[in-house]
Amino acid sequence: MPRRLRPGVEAIAAVLIAAVAAAAQQPGAPPAAEAPREAADVIGMRHYVAGRLSEAIPYLEDALAKKPDDKIAYALARAYALTRQPDKARASIARTFQVPPDSAAAYLLTGQMLNRLELEDLAKAALTEALAKNPQLPEAHFVLGQIAVFRARYDEGLSHMRAELAINPAHAMALFWIGDIYSRQSKWPDAIRALQQSIWINPYFSGPYVLLGKAFARTSQPAAAEDMLRRAIEYDPNNKTAHYLLAQLLQQAGRAEEARREFEIAARLQGDIK
Repeated sequence: MPRRLRPGVEAIAAVLIAAVAAAAQQPGAPPAAEAPREAADVIGMRHYVAGRLSEAIPYLEDALAKKPDDKIAYALARAYALTRQPDKARASIARTFQVPPDSAAAYLLTGQMLNRLELEDLAKAALTEALAKNPQLPEAHFVLGQIAVFRARYDEGLSHMRAELAINPAHAMALFWIGDIYSRQSKWPDAIRALQQSIWINPYFSGPYVLLGKAFARTSQPAAAEDMLRRAIEYDPNNKTAHYLLAQLLQQAGRAEEARREFEIAARLQGDIK
């Protein structure tokens, strides 16, 4: 049975198909003698979108062998990954990003892709090998930390995020995830410290403001909590969690009409998401 791709993967594939088709219409496109390559591109991508990955791979390989194309190489890397061929995926993604296939960079790029495709075991193996090749490689610990947090392995996640900060002290997202971990553990002072550091580095991401609003509310600092939640909404008006937490805060303060409006916005946004 064909493997149906997730919506995000389908969208990427659709973009790649459109790019391949458009290239054939551009001035200077390959002459008719190269039509088989063009057909292989399109046929391969259509198989890919339909989830027929085993059928897609030979067409994409054939197209890439006849003429280098980053779009096709990237699609082929994803197809290899989704059929659990990580070494071939790494070789193809290395070709896309022009890095040596056995380099730490190639393993990192492969690990990131595998993680996005929710192939956690393969992602961890690739990222671990990336760090074995270069212990100071940026981003590898960060992605491993994300994987650990998603599996509720908070101590492991915290260790990886701190290791990432040792490599790059200005990694705002690593600080955000440390704040997130401490929030999940109800360690509010530690969460506040990490989240404040995160927004000092990158003040334009709403996530830390939402968690700060929650942390300040839990530590009986309602004015600071309201300020953080309103800042989150300023940067991301469609953040339903920020609206909902603000509604709760306003309700607790006896500001019923303001709370009602925020609850309504949160409910509408929840409906839009569904």
